[in-house]
Amino acid sequence: MGKNSKKKGKKPMNVFEVANKQFKPKSKTKPVKSSLKHINTLKNEKVENLNEIFSQVQRDVKSISKNVAVEPKKQTPVVRNPPKEAVNVDNAAQLFSQL
Repeated sequence: MGKNSKKKGKKPMNVFEVANKQFKPKSKTKPVKSSLKHINTLKNEKVENLNEIFSQVQRDVKSISKNVAVEPKKQTPVVRNPPKEAVNVDNAAQLFSQL
C-alpha cells in the first residue's frame, strides 16, 4: 500500500501578509459640523412652531370641553310600541309540530 502523495490545497505563503501591508490614507474627512448646526436650527424652529400650535389647540379643547360640560345632557326615553295582537302560544306550538 502506497501513501497518498497528493497535495490537498495551496497553503498561504505568509500568514502575516495582511498585517504587514501598509495602507494609503484615504481622502481627508470633510467637516459636517456646519451643516448639522444648520439642520438643527431648522428642526428647532419647526418644533417650536408645532409646540405653539398644539398649545393653542389644547387651550381651545379645554375651553370647549368646559362649555359642553356645563350643559346637562337630556336622555331621550325609549318608547316601545306594544304588540298589536296578543301572542297565541298554543297556535305557535301547533305550527311547530307541523314542521
